[in-house]
Amino acid sequence: MAIEDSPESRLRYGEELRSRREGAGLTQEELSVRAIMSRTHIAHIEAGRRRPSLDDAKRLDDVLEAGGVFVRFLPVKAEGRVAEHFAEAVELEKRATMIRTFASQLVPGMLQTRAYARSVFVGGDVSWTDEEVDKLVETRLARARILEDFHAPQVWFVLDEAVIRRPVGGAAVMCEQLRHIEQLALSRRIRVHVMPFSVGYYPLLAGFVSLMWFDDLPPIAYVEALKAGKVLELPSAVLSCQVAYDRSVGDAMSSAQSLALIRSVAEEFEHEQHR
Repeated sequence: MAIEDSPESRLRYGEELRSRREGAGLTQEELSVRAIMSRTHIAHIEAGRRRPSLDDAKRLDDVLEAGGVFVRFLPVKAEGRVAEHFAEAVELEKRATMIRTFASQLVPGMLQTRAYARSVFVGGDVSWTDEEVDKLVETRLARARILEDFHAPQVWFVLDEAVIRRPVGGAAVMCEQLRHIEQLALSRRIRVHVMPFSVGYYPLLAGFVSLMWFDDLPPIAYVEALKAGKVLELPSAVLSCQVAYDRSVGDAMSSAQSLALIRSVAEEFEHEQHR
């Protein structure tokens, strides 16, 4: 029987983990070594702040000889919400006080319009039905609700120039999408920097990264590639991503220059519609 993911189910799961760990006479550090997990991650699971992955649950079962308890009672997301590898990052997004995101190819999900998101999902998996695509689009749009609070989180984006020029969904969709980004920036809800093609190679170019800071947790970095993603907690790994991001911001166009370019490209797409 599947257990729906919620703060309450995660808290109960964490309490069970703590009880079995202490019953086995292990400290969090000792369990982390045996289960090949960070001590911090185990502490967050026990406190109900994090939902373990399926692989985490399998290793905990093996180390604590729990007979499959941690797999069977693993809180799971409702079907059709987000990819499993992104689920933890979405939960952390909701708690972040500051987010810094870089994208090299597509408009980040938090900024996507309905039409742009639909174009991405329709082109992503031909096996999805229209109903499934509708659910995925609604889930993606719901993520943007954190931008409705003017004070938290503070959100910055560095977008490769390819992101604003790639005609996802066609000229009309792109024009609307770029106008949407422009309006969010003009309202001072987000800050956007465009990395121009003229820069050439730079540290973040190889992928997607989202950096997050919290009031009650250490900072993390979420990195993503095709059909895979990972939350990084190791301080040295997170710091490396932060340094790469800061260097990239330094090489990118200023906020004012970026908005001018976004506006110009939107006008190009608008003219293309009427040819």
